[in-house]
Order: sequence, then structure tokens, then C-alpha cells
Amino acid sequence: MPYNIAMISDFFYPQPGGVESHIYQLSSKLVDRGHKVVIVTHAYKGRKGVRYLTNGLKVYHIPFFIIYREATMPTVFSFFPIFRNIIIREQIEIVHGHGSLSSFCHEAILHARTMGIRTVFTDHSLFGFADAGSILTNKLLKFTLSDVDHVICVSHTCKENTVLRASLDPLMVSVIPNALVAENFRPLSYRPQMGERGLGVPPRIGPNDTITIVVISRLFYNKGTDLLIAAIPRILATHPNVRFIIGGSGPQAIDLEQMLERNVLQDKVEMLGPVRHEDVRDVMVRGHIYLHPSLTEAFGTVLVEAASCGLYVVCTRVGGIPEVLPQHMTTFAKPEEDDLVLATGKAIAALRSNRVRTDRFHDQVKMMYSWTDVARRTERVYNGIKGAISEQEFYGHYPGASWDAARGRTRSFALIDRLKRYYGCGIWAGKLFCLCVLIDYLLYVFLELWWPRANIDIARSWPKKPVPHPDAAAAKASRNTRERIRASS
Repeated sequence: MPYNIAMISDFFYPQPGGVESHIYQLSSKLVDRGHKVVIVTHAYKGRKGVRYLTNGLKVYHIPFFIIYREATMPTVFSFFPIFRNIIIREQIEIVHGHGSLSSFCHEAILHARTMGIRTVFTDHSLFGFADAGSILTNKLLKFTLSDVDHVICVSHTCKENTVLRASLDPLMVSVIPNALVAENFRPLSYRPQMGERGLGVPPRIGPNDTITIVVISRLFYNKGTDLLIAAIPRILATHPNVRFIIGGSGPQAIDLEQMLERNVLQDKVEMLGPVRHEDVRDVMVRGHIYLHPSLTEAFGTVLVEAASCGLYVVCTRVGGIPEVLPQHMTTFAKPEEDDLVLATGKAIAALRSNRVRTDRFHDQVKMMYSWTDVARRTERVYNGIKGAISEQEFYGHYPGASWDAARGRTRSFALIDRLKRYYGCGIWAGKLFCLCVLIDYLLYVFLELWWPRANIDIARSWPKKPVPHPDAAAAKASRNTRERIRASS
């Protein structure tokens, strides 16, 4: 059943990143499956108003004040008039918000519930419980998710973190990982594999050959830039035939450059600066190892992209990273300087001994991750909250008599039921949340009277593609596979 969906987040292209890529790829695949999707984000430099992307994907760039790392200033109510106009113009049935730190996302879910629209939230991040920033973020998340229909997390670790932070029922949370377009991340000398023996020629690295380590990341503290700065001189001192390529920008880029000057390593470390997402593959295929020293990560799409390009991955064992790739593609390290240097040395030794068949990584990753599969599973969530499938099919069993319907997919839009859910968020916070909901409801009534729906023009929908039958798609995939095998033999 096709739906009209609004994807809402502060984080979208042209800014590169995992959340941005997730929203774009998921939206594109949902459009391919016959749904109408619009994306609502804030204005970026040079991008305001309405833009059309591939497949007729419409993007609303709304001019709002940015406060930190492309997140807009939270205003609670000022977004409502524009949001209501977009929802009515595009005839939206489901609002899907992304990102715990996105003000647009939180406000959109609140306004959508006030307007009687089903909502979904996707969490892409991990947060702690002790520092002031995490406490405030978790309270905001609890406010938003007290009245949401369903939550999606990108890893099982992320699910556990979100359930604890927002005091959610685990049945309300589904795990749907990120993915990649494997064709866009092929190794330089790619040949399709067939069976266990394979048709590709495994790369050979001699004892004196140069090994290139690639790092592509935002240069922030949580991405492990301090670890990287400490580890690079030690790795290069131990392994003279190693070079680094570092792509990315951030506040700690100056610290990285100062380290290179202190240790006179400019000839061994190439700094690329910001790298566009479409250029990531061209950078990765220049290397042999991908180093990811992150301190916290819910999933790590860049790890999948690196493995798909045929790179051996060295990463920290934090968050949802251990769930991303199988063990033969990775060497794990503790988020400590000594262990990261040791793990990198093990990876270099494994490549020099030719024990790792990186030529097989692309085909293996291609089988594991697909945006089409992510879209299909997300569509199932939409069917569940809209009542298109039964509770038994959606949850896998009957919740039973003890199931509280107010916590299930059938969440009531009645104001009194919503106030009950918010009131339980804390002695003082609960009262504040109820006040916000009441003001939001009164603002909605005022907008309905002051700016009637009849005065808002309905936007024309982009012509939809015919949705291919699943059997036809499977037959086409099988035919393409046979043609590739014949071409390679």
C-alpha cells in the first residue's frame, strides 16, 4: 500500500555523513517501491526553498538559525506553521524523523501527533547517561518518544541504548541497519566471484611494498581524532613502509596538522581535507587498510563502504561496530592508544603474509547489505503503525491481555491520552511537557481557523513508476548474475 511520507531531519545533503546518506538512499528506494517521499531540512549555504533530486525526490530547505554542527536552534512552536503547510500541501500520512540531536525531528513528531498523523523515529547515535549534555538530550528524547508510534534503531546496541534512554517498551523498537550501494564501492580490479574458489586474483603484497592506511572521518573528539593523532607517529616509526591518507574536516584538523609538523611526517601523511561522498570510493581504493578509531558509534556505514572497496578494517570495539562486519574482515582494538597501535600492526602483518582475501570482500558485503532490503523492512513498519498488517504479524506474537494499547502501534491521538503519556515523564518535566502539548494544540486550532486548509494548494505529485513484481525482479537478478558469470569466464 503506497504512503505519502515526510522524512525530517536537520542533517541532509550537501553535508556528508551517515545520517544524510541513510535518509537519501532510504527515500529513493521507497520512491522506487511506489511511495511518495518528501524531505524537510534546514537551508544550507546556496540551498533554499524547494529542490528536486533524482527520482522526483522533493526536498524542502527551510531557513532556520543554525547553532552547532548543522543543528537548528530549538524553538518548539515556530516551526509549526511551515510544517503544517508542507504536510497539507503534500498530503502526508506518515512523518519519519531522524537523529536525536535534530531539533526539526523532535518538533515535527510533536506537531504531527497534534495533527493526527502517524510518526516514526530513527535513532542513529549512542549517548551516555552521566554528563550534562547526555542528560538533557535523553530528557528531550523521552519527551519526543513518549508519543511516537514506532522507533527504528540501526543496531542492537543502539536499540538497547535508546530503550534505556527513553524508557521505551522494547516491542516498540525495531532494528534495521544501514546499507550501501555496492556498485558505487567497487575495488579497482573487481571481478565477480563464483563459489568458494572464486574467479578473482588475490592481491599480493610483498614484505617491502608500501601499505596505505586510509582514514575518512569528521575530525571531532567522538570520532577518535585524539587517538589517531597519538597513534600515527608510533605506527609510522614501527612500520617505515606505511603511508596514511586522511580525509575529513573538523575542529581537530589543526591538531592533526600540528602533530605532522612536530614529527616531520608530511611526506608520509596526505591530508585531503573535506571529501564529498561521491569521491569516497576513489580515495578508499588507493589504500589497503581502513582505520576507524571512533570512541562511540551506533553503526558505522563507512566500515561497510571500506570493506566493499576491498580494504581490511581496523576499528575500535565500541557501540554497534562489532555487529557491522564479520570477523575475517576486521581487527578490533580497545579505544586506547596502545591497543590501536598493536591492532594496526597485526593488520599490516596479516596483509603482508597474504592471509586475508580482501578480493572477496566486495561480493560478501553486497550480499549482506542492501538499501532495497532496508526500504522493504521500513515499509513493514509503516504497515504496522497504519494497521495494514495485524499485531500478530507485526510483533511476531499476540501481546496478550496485559498489553497496554496506549504503548502499542494503536496510540490514541486524543488529547487526554497524550497528556497522560507525557505526565509520566517526571515530577517536574511531566508537567512542563503537558504544558507544551497544550500550547501546541491551541496553536494548531488557531492555525486551522486563521489559515484554513482550503486556502492551501495541494502540490502535484511526481509521476510514479510502476512497481515491478517480486518474481520479475528475482528473474532479472538471476539473469544478470548468469550474464556476469559468462562474461568473466
